[in-house]
Amino acid sequence: MSRPKTALAIRHLAFEDLGLLEPLLDARGFEPIVTLDAGVDDLRSVDLDAVDLLIVLGGPIGACDDGLYPYLADEVALIERRLAARRPLLGICLGAQLMARACGAAVGPMTHGKKEIGFGPITLTRAGLDSALAPLASGQPVLHWHGDQFELPEGVPSLATTPLCPHQAFAIEHFALGLQFHLECDPAKLERWLIGHAGELAQARVVLDDLRRDAAAFGPGLRAALGDIMDRWIAGWPRQG
Repeated sequence: MSRPKTALAIRHLAFEDLGLLEPLLDARGFEPIVTLDAGVDDLRSVDLDAVDLLIVLGGPIGACDDGLYPYLADEVALIERRLAARRPLLGICLGAQLMARACGAAVGPMTHGKKEIGFGPITLTRAGLDSALAPLASGQPVLHWHGDQFELPEGVPSLATTPLCPHQAFAIEHFALGLQFHLECDPAKLERWLIGHAGELAQARVVLDDLRRDAAAFGPGLRAALGDIMDRWIAGWPRQG
């Protein structure tokens, strides 16, 4: 009998958690699903050999702000170790930016200091259409919430784009996936994001009722798309000796 698969999430904000991913992973046999808080828990002591899936979640800090948040260096080192081991790694928003940084790619503010916040579709590239993200070719809107963006690691194609952000996703072979957008946000718990990011939303002049309306409208489709995407991605993972 094979042992249960294990998942470890690195979290930067309490409300930017696994969201829809947690019940999805639980239903697919991941046990336990552990969350560590960056800046609080010791990431240097993590035994990556015991982790089948490493997930690095989002947050409002910059991926290169080590001077302000020194533990980012530990996160990057953890990601570098994971990439070197060629074992499953999922980065979301800040997590994807940290992955790009770990691969030597630049991360910085979007053009003209713009932010991309709200529900909207992505356009898949040719590589994206052949990837686990193929279900999003239907036009299913996803949640965008970022002011920074990543450049692509050398030799890695872009999987998706939007008019404001040229690179929305990338994959390294079949074991690592970086997503600039949020598939994991539970629409039923969006209010926590609206409260937690109140200052940013006011500065960007985002209409909160638009976000609430879109979360209700697109939530069921987002949940279904996430399940399909994760099943496709997990099926492509390299087998471990």
